[in-house]
Amino acid sequence: MQQLAFWTQREHVVNVASVPQRSPFRYPGGKTWLVPYIRQWLVSKREAPTLLIEPFAGGGIVSLTVAAERLARHVLMVERDEAVAAVWQTIIHDKGGGEWLAERITAFKVSSDSVTAFLATPASCPREQAFQTIVKNRVNRGGIMAPGAGLIKEGENGKGLSSRWYPQTLKRRILDIVQIRDRLEFTQSDGLTSFTQYAADSKAVFFIDPPYTVAGKRAGSRLYKYSEVNHEELFRLSSKLVGDFLMTYDDEVEVRDLAKRYGFEVRTVAMKSTHHVAMNELLIGRNLQWLR
Repeated sequence: MQQLAFWTQREHVVNVASVPQRSPFRYPGGKTWLVPYIRQWLVSKREAPTLLIEPFAGGGIVSLTVAAERLARHVLMVERDEAVAAVWQTIIHDKGGGEWLAERITAFKVSSDSVTAFLATPASCPREQAFQTIVKNRVNRGGIMAPGAGLIKEGENGKGLSSRWYPQTLKRRILDIVQIRDRLEFTQSDGLTSFTQYAADSKAVFFIDPPYTVAGKRAGSRLYKYSEVNHEELFRLSSKLVGDFLMTYDDEVEVRDLAKRYGFEVRTVAMKSTHHVAMNELLIGRNLQWLR
């Protein structure tokens, strides 16, 4: 029997400045604003989940927060994008890789000439690909790394390419991740594959934040290299999970219809976009009674 979907709205907008910034990425569609809800969701459980899986990890703020705050015993990050994957592989699984990347960042002098020359040179190894990804993420407008993305022009206070280049901050964040990498695992893969692998694990939970391409929305294709997702299949696979899950989506009629079809509950929550525009997003799960 299907559950009724609830449509109540959460008006409070999370102040992202109050949330610890743990990721080295400026990630379009990042979920820093969602962190208080993630805490609330996981703390509401009788015991910490054995494993949290993030099938579309991207900038990884949720995974990093869960690992740092021990909201789950272990965290599995999954990401398909080769460039983003190189960063996580280097920090999490390459012994000494995180330290190397942190020092490489602090030694790099950002200028129009240095950035142009560096990004035009093919990466010679996975570590260099990781560094190149961080540079591109930090000097491109909005942190967008999809093909066709352009460089920052004016930037903050007219600082141009340097306006989002904080080498000491990036170093600290990377070294902080190194300190907790025994709780982290990363794999490069299509996110949907992890659903089948862990579907029967009652102590595993999923945080699901796919590229938003429902209803023909093209924002995903502008922001991410791999933006196409079979949303119907994603909902079907989620319905087969024995453990709990939490999804986040744009508030679209098609998404609400999918949630209703699979008997999931829905809540509307307020957030602010990168450009500080008030927006609504949907939280979707089997039971959202923990949401206050």
